Amino acid sequence: MRSKEIRWKKKKYLKWYNKIGYGSGDIAGNVVYAFLTSFMMVYLTDSVGLAAGVVGTLIAVSKLFDGFTDIFFGSMIDKTHSKMGKAKPWMLYGYIGCAITLVCCFAVPVSLGTTAKYAWFFISYTLLNGVFYTANNIAYSALTSLITKNSKERVQMGSYRFIFAFSTSLLIQAITVGFVDKCGGDAAAWRTVAIIYAIIGLVVNTISALSVKELPEEELNEGAVKDDNEKYGMVQAFKLLVKNKYYMMICGTYILQQLYGAMIGAGIYYMTWVLKNKNLFGQFAWAVNIPLIIALIFTPTLVGKWKGMYKLNLRGYVLAVIGRALVVVAGYMGSVPLMMAFTALAALGQGPWQGDMNAVIASCSEYTYLTQGKRIDGTMYSCTSLGVKIGGGIGTAVVGWLLEFSGYIGTNATQPQSALDMMQFMYLWLPLIFDVLIMFVLSRMNVEDANKKLKAEKGIAADEITDASDIN
Repeated sequence: MRSKEIRWKKKKYLKWYNKIGYGSGDIAGNVVYAFLTSFMMVYLTDSVGLAAGVVGTLIAVSKLFDGFTDIFFGSMIDKTHSKMGKAKPWMLYGYIGCAITLVCCFAVPVSLGTTAKYAWFFISYTLLNGVFYTANNIAYSALTSLITKNSKERVQMGSYRFIFAFSTSLLIQAITVGFVDKCGGDAAAWRTVAIIYAIIGLVVNTISALSVKELPEEELNEGAVKDDNEKYGMVQAFKLLVKNKYYMMICGTYILQQLYGAMIGAGIYYMTWVLKNKNLFGQFAWAVNIPLIIALIFTPTLVGKWKGMYKLNLRGYVLAVIGRALVVVAGYMGSVPLMMAFTALAALGQGPWQGDMNAVIASCSEYTYLTQGKRIDGTMYSCTSLGVKIGGGIGTAVVGWLLEFSGYIGTNATQPQSALDMMQFMYLWLPLIFDVLIMFVLSRMNVEDANKKLKAEKGIAADEITDASDIN
């Protein structure tokens, strides 16, 4: 058994086009996510005329539903047996619903009454986040564990994935404002842009899903044949997740990341009203995403150099905290060039965690297998969807609540000083606070070392991810 395990660990499963095909799936994911988190609130407040506080409350209520669907779809993926595999059917068909409901979120009929507008948005948003995006995103993330057992390839997949993710996010944030203006600048223009983005996402997601092949279950389970006694329900899956402290840490980190992203996305308000130039939002998107992409390119090499992901991730976020602290200083100095420079520094530090995060989750799943004897890859990757939806949703809700509390009214030509002060707090201080919290959690997240110790106790060969020669 040990020789077979070692052979599987070192074996290469993917060609270059498989890795690129897999990574391109996050173009589809961010066509939804970047567009939604960066522009949904400003569309609803400034084009549809809804109150930011009410929208924020509806988003928060929607999140109560999301927590159940994450574990549900993760469990369903683990139980799926099809010719395409466990995750691919959910990834492929789930995105059809994503495309439809994304358009609905940006197509609130202006002829409806105010209450009906809120209802339209709430139903569309809940279906998008709680059902279709959940099924698609968990399945897409779970493929990291299902198409290769090679740790080096898993890190590479994460880097390819997030290079595409941040490139798409950059493009969406950089061109959408101008694109909407060219389409007319009104509510109908937002609907047109949403339709175009949805079609692009649907095509790319299909190509991505068909570009990889899941491994046979016998190989995934290291030669063991599962019997009926290993089946488990959603309640047991939830218990397995809660028992894994590293799952809880990753989930918490993901939520904090999305809260951070929501505040950066709220920069559209800061640029428009404080800096008096809404086009700066696209320029700051370059300062965020280009350093992230650069960091992702070097992440696999750095993982090998530092013999694992723990040190790299922690050191990266130390740099991120320093960068965001300097953004605050530059903001109060009123220097936009310095703000951009320090924003780039912070993004450079955040990059490694983005690149190897899926590999860390795979190690987290292995921790459950080593401690509980259950392989729950699909359910384990629920932390990605759960974190995105809860963090991003609550983050967007908080943006709405804070704007409402400060007296912001989107249809007004001017805003009170209280609203301007709130925008400054949201864009300068809250991202720094979230980065400090993430750095603290990452300082406790050494799942690689925990797995090594467990394998040593059980006499199992160590994972090759810590071998620098295997990474480079």
